[in-house]
This record gives sequence, C-alpha cells and structure tokens, in this order.
Amino acid sequence: MSVHRPGRPRTTRITRTSHTTRISRRSSSRSRLTAAGILLSVLSLLITLPATSQAAETADKPARGEARMGQGVIAHDGQGGLPRESRAVQTEGVDVSSHQGNVNWASLWSSGVKWAYVKATEGTYYKNPYFAQQYNGSYNVGMIRGAYHFATPDTTTGTAQADYFVNNGGGWSRDGKTLPGVLDIEWNPYGAACYGKSQSAMVTWIRDFLNRYKARTGRDAVIYTATSWWTQCTGNYGGFGSTNPLWIARYNTTPGTLPAGWGYYTMWQYTSSGPIVGDHNKFNGALDRVVALANG
Repeated sequence: MSVHRPGRPRTTRITRTSHTTRISRRSSSRSRLTAAGILLSVLSLLITLPATSQAAETADKPARGEARMGQGVIAHDGQGGLPRESRAVQTEGVDVSSHQGNVNWASLWSSGVKWAYVKATEGTYYKNPYFAQQYNGSYNVGMIRGAYHFATPDTTTGTAQADYFVNNGGGWSRDGKTLPGVLDIEWNPYGAACYGKSQSAMVTWIRDFLNRYKARTGRDAVIYTATSWWTQCTGNYGGFGSTNPLWIARYNTTPGTLPAGWGYYTMWQYTSSGPIVGDHNKFNGALDRVVALANG
C-alpha cells in the first residue's frame, strides 16, 4: 500500500511529461528554423544569379575608350579557318591599339609584315597612349602605316569626330609612307549595335565624317566594317563604294560577300589570332599597290 507523505507531491510523471514536451517543442522550433534557413538561402541564390549574370556581361564590355578594330567580329559573325592559298599577290599587314602596348616592330617586319594601321582616337574623348611608339615605330622599320578612328556615332557628330581624329594623329601627307585615315565603323561595344541610330541617320553620320575628313586632308578615308553590321545598320547602303576604299572584317577562309557598292576589297582583316600581334590583314595587291594607296 502506497503511503502519501505530506509536503512531497507526486511530480515525477508530470516532470517527465513536461520535459518531453519541451524537447518536442525545441525540435519543432529547430525544424522551422532550418526550413526557414533553407528558404532564405534559395531566395538569396535566386536573387543573386541575375546580378552575377549581369556582372559577367558587364565584364565582357571594354572600358570606354578601349574598343579596338574587330571588337565584335567573332561575337557576331563567328570565326572560321585561315585564308586559302591564292595565286593573287597579297601583302601582309597588322592593326594595333593600346591593347598591344609597345609593339616589337622589328619582329613583325622580319616576319613579312609590310604595312600597319594604328588606332589614334575614339569618339572625341580618347587618344591611344601608345600611339607614338606604334605609329613611329612601324615607320622606322620601313613599314607603310596609317591611323584609324573608332567611331561612336552616339556620342558626337561625324564632323566633330573627324576633326578630333585629324587633330590627334589621323592626318595624311604624300610621303609614300602614310596611308589615308580609316573610319572604323562596326558594332557598338558599349550598347546597342547601331548606336541607337536609324539606318538613314547612320548613313548621314558616316557621310559627315567622310566629307569632313576629305576637307581636312584632301584624301578619301578608308571604311573598315563587316558586311553583316553594314547591312543591319545602314540598310546595306551602296553610295560610298566609288570613293572610299573598303577594309572588310571577316575571320574566315574567304572575305565572303562584300557590302553593297564595293566590287572588291582593298584590305581584309582575316584573324585576331595572328603571330606577334593578334590582328592580321591582307592587302589586295603587291607592295607597290600599298605605296600607290599611300600616295593617293
């Protein structure tokens, strides 16, 4: 027979039940916290993924002023093999910008490169800091060389950019060693491919640049472009072919279809992965034809 002693309540069974309840409540609370933590982690991942993607896209864009000839060729037109062997005589050339820094011109000359183009300017806000070494260095080893301007039609007028180009290295002289200036007009590396311009407005911008350049130098500028960009952004306008030499951009075995108005190319940029410096080109003719272009 169990005897109940006063002052000592029977709490053992109740205490065990309370302890079990507390454990159960703690476990439930921890489960809820764990679930909440997982949910927060998933939401955090979903939120940061687009930002990471956007950052990667931004990282692919050059800093303003750092665009170079052929910047968008591979991304838009792809890349194929190297040019096929041809009986037609062609003369090897290169184009350079600040990306190449100080260029080893002697090695290029020894490899057979006989002409060069150097980026001088971009828009009305950038001058190549390596221009003197590159422009004078190519001249000093015996190359025929010229300067090019990377166009940004969304920043200032064609007339203003032509003036900026001529005033900062893009001039011309009849010394047999200086090629006419080049208008590098291609995909916008900083935004919309056509710089926010309609096809007719783009043609007007290009015409303004070319007219001003000729007024300042007496020479018709060379146009560097890719057929696909020209078709998209000018409507494949054919009005410059009779006056302005064509420098076509296509990294493949042949230059492919040319833009309207040109029956042949004068120069062809065929790779951005050449020896010594990346961008290599072929002039459509022997060295004496390069000299003829220089002399006008």
